[in-house]
Amino acid sequence: MLLGRRAERKAIERLLADVRSRRSGVLVVRGEAGIGKTALLEYARGAASGFRVERAAGVESEMEFAFAGLHQLCAPLLDRLGALPEPQQAALGVAFGLRAGEDPPDRFLVGLASLSLLAEVSEERPLLCLVDDAQWLDAASAQTLAFVARRVDAERVALVLALRDHSPDPSDAHPFAGLLELGLDGLGEADAQALLATGVRTPLDERIRDRIIAEARGNPLALLELPRGAGPAKLAGGFGLPDALSVPRRIEESFQRRSHSLPAETQLLLLVGAAEPLGDTALLRGAAEYLGIDAEAAAPAKAAELLEIGARVRFLHPLVRSAVYRAAAPSDRRRVHHALAAATDPQADPDHRAWHRAQATLGADETIAVELERLAGRAWARGGPAAAAAFLEQAVVLTPEPADRARRALAAAHATHQAGAPEAALELLTVAAAVPLDPMGRARVELLRAQIAFDTTRGSNVPGMLLDAAKTLVPLDVAMARQTYLQALEAAVVADSFGRGRRVLEVAQAAQTAPATPHSPGVVDLLLDGLVTRSTQGYEASVPSLRRALGALGNHDRDPRTAAADDSRRWLWLGSRVAVALFDDETVYELAGRRVRLAREAGALSELPAALDYFAVVLVHTGELAHAAELVAEATAIQPATGTVTGILLAGWRGRQAETSELYAAMVQDATRRGEGAVVTVAQYTLAVLHNGLGAYRAAFDAAAGPSDSDELEHSNLALPELIEAAVRAGEPASAAAALELLSSRTRASGTQWALGLEARSRALTSTGPVAEALYREAIERFGCCRMVTHLARAHLVYGEWLRREGRRQAAREQLRTAHELLSGMGAEAFAARAARELRATGERPHKPTARPTDALTAHELHIARRVATGATSKEVGAQLFLSPRTIDAHLRNIFRKLGITSRRQLRDMQLP
Repeated sequence: MLLGRRAERKAIERLLADVRSRRSGVLVVRGEAGIGKTALLEYARGAASGFRVERAAGVESEMEFAFAGLHQLCAPLLDRLGALPEPQQAALGVAFGLRAGEDPPDRFLVGLASLSLLAEVSEERPLLCLVDDAQWLDAASAQTLAFVARRVDAERVALVLALRDHSPDPSDAHPFAGLLELGLDGLGEADAQALLATGVRTPLDERIRDRIIAEARGNPLALLELPRGAGPAKLAGGFGLPDALSVPRRIEESFQRRSHSLPAETQLLLLVGAAEPLGDTALLRGAAEYLGIDAEAAAPAKAAELLEIGARVRFLHPLVRSAVYRAAAPSDRRRVHHALAAATDPQADPDHRAWHRAQATLGADETIAVELERLAGRAWARGGPAAAAAFLEQAVVLTPEPADRARRALAAAHATHQAGAPEAALELLTVAAAVPLDPMGRARVELLRAQIAFDTTRGSNVPGMLLDAAKTLVPLDVAMARQTYLQALEAAVVADSFGRGRRVLEVAQAAQTAPATPHSPGVVDLLLDGLVTRSTQGYEASVPSLRRALGALGNHDRDPRTAAADDSRRWLWLGSRVAVALFDDETVYELAGRRVRLAREAGALSELPAALDYFAVVLVHTGELAHAAELVAEATAIQPATGTVTGILLAGWRGRQAETSELYAAMVQDATRRGEGAVVTVAQYTLAVLHNGLGAYRAAFDAAAGPSDSDELEHSNLALPELIEAAVRAGEPASAAAALELLSSRTRASGTQWALGLEARSRALTSTGPVAEALYREAIERFGCCRMVTHLARAHLVYGEWLRREGRRQAAREQLRTAHELLSGMGAEAFAARAARELRATGERPHKPTARPTDALTAHELHIARRVATGATSKEVGAQLFLSPRTIDAHLRNIFRKLGITSRRQLRDMQLP
């Protein structure tokens, strides 16, 4: 019964109307237990005329089983699985245990497959998905449904999720945060009185009625349940409710009283249903038969409106399940789980069978612990580390021997850490470390503790922790020790601009003592040797070895022996940073682009946002600011927290002072708190670019001084040309000369066109007469031979400014005109405005950039248009961007309207920026 709730019913009706109009809709219904969430979902089901309706519900005892909730929702739809692309079919097949898989499917690829499946089904008729008790969904299902909810757009799909206000772990933000929410409050007094009247058939004293309503606080289930425990005499004049308990707890106690009044066999049957989370009628009956429960035992539970057994086992309310299970004696719980294990087919569902056996066990049991450990691998293949961690943690509890318990606790800690639960991982490490371990075990504990610290804090103590772990590993496993030294160097690079290179040097000096690999050096060895050389012997000495490391990374795809011997994909990000440090524009473009391509091909959306973000950084420097913004939009759509670094770089190069300043303040505050000095260096470098574009040279000089002096891997080099330009214009010739000397030493060691172009432009700024002119021309020629168009445009700009000051107006106009066109075209607005001011000073009015139809497109729309223009179908583009084909088609309609075209062929013929 859904009394009142007019506004809430209207919200459901609007949602369904939107979906009927080919617009998808998502609604998260929130409120305390018993407040009416389930009733509102029932109203939605009844109002969804013409819809296909599918349901799922989170079950507290099922939270450890990856994709259990998603399987509930999608199982009836799997006859349409064949319409999905093969990678998506495989992802869902492995997630649901329908296929074998060595590695867990990427959780975002499972999300895309789920979205595609729902979209496919909705082609026949609109689809309404109802998910009750979403706070009890397993993590994998919750993340997948949140992914789907944020991407349904033009599909005829409605998704309504009911979420209890107080989750099992209130410290964790639920994955549905940010979606449209509908909060349910208590019923008003008139509706509460009407509902109470339907549940109380005996005379009710007016004062007692008012107190019940006040105590129930408008909670509909409380209004129906609380009076059930009171006799007519109490209702007539003496009914009271204990104020100490919350309303949901009172409701739960009411359900416990009702269940305790039933026959013993019925109570035991209720407990079987509460312990069996799948709602499988055959399994319930099998367990009941094992326990000797008569088939008629279900009748009293149905009469009491607690349990209904049909095609599926269904409790009146989730609180009935939890009330029955929590009230049961531990011995009865174990007895029921033993029966469920006996009734579960070991071939069809070994996971649940092992889980029930574990719950039925009192004390240690090595046999079951071994089975759980074995099944953890199967769980990993289905649901990733979180699923494996649940089995391993249970195995730890059941393990009798301390050494085996420590080994399993360490394995569980690894899985838990990879699942994104660092605090739980640290607790398991404490269990592992409580037992005397062999040297390798102690080293692994130490290493994992350091890796957790790096992932959670990035603090200044992390490089030292990793360094200690590496030293411990040296006599045990040389390859692992060298990889750990490289991780320590990576951590020091991230943190070290605060220490001006001291931490990196300390780690590098220690890594020098590591024994060489006994095998042919792989990517890890070459990167380690190169970075150690850079820190201990200087930039120039490191160039040859770092170049060899980049060559090994570049050959990784082409040489299967390298791929087998070395997991180079892990190091593409660090390799890209090394390429920037060497001014190797071709290699950084290739490595960063490959990282994106590999993530796309693997469907690895967990990796793709960071890969897109870094490639966008590269595109900013190549002058493709619009394309960079598209990638940032794509990355942010996948993972909203992505794109901060690229965001400030884009804002700075575009000359957007307010936006850059706001991002700078937030980034520096957060990075300083976390100890990430490299992020501060990027922010300071960007501020220098911004102020040079605006012509605020003193501010640019101040901003560039920090990163130029930091010796950070990437942006310390890039900050030097900014410092030189700002110093020359701000009247700081000594600073300009010192920075030029450092830059020249590095650019000549590098020898790339990008490096030598930067040196030539910087040296020209500090020179006069024919020497300066020759250097400006050299810079333009060298930048013209590399990808870094932003620097080519700025070379034309400073050359034009110099020519104007030399009184050569005609020649200046040519250079400034070119600079203005390039800078305007790429969107570097502050530098373009600077070129325009100089042009006006020569007597020429700069041409305003010609408006293009594509200017009306958003970054996301332009990104889709580019891909469609290559001839890709909507299904192919959707697979690349993790959107459904229908959503791509909806975006295309907007794109066609804005561009004034009507076909894909016309789009292919357009010149897209």
